[in-house]
Amino acid sequence: MIARQLYEITMSTPQIPASVIAELAALFQRNGYVRPPIEKRLAGEGDGRFRRGYEFRLTAASKRELHYIRNLLRQADFKPGRPFPKGRQYSQPVYGREELERFLALINESNA
Repeated sequence: MIARQLYEITMSTPQIPASVIAELAALFQRNGYVRPPIEKRLAGEGDGRFRRGYEFRLTAASKRELHYIRNLLRQADFKPGRPFPKGRQYSQPVYGREELERFLALINESNA
């Protein structure tokens, strides 16, 4: 079943250069992370401002690296969210369950 999902994901996306995939995988392995949704918030409990569910984030050490990460994500047909500073670094989120699943399949990361 996982192999079929991976096949469908790779067939539905445009050809992405192997160098882009390798660089995204290296960035994720370095200090990227996945944020699953908080079920309580998705269920409608709380203040109602929470709209996001699944997301993954890549961390950049500088604005130059952030720009590089955003370009890589666009080349891989992802829509980067609004980056934000986090300490002395920058965090680049990408939102959506489908985007997360496609990213993990693309970099072959099953246990994120």
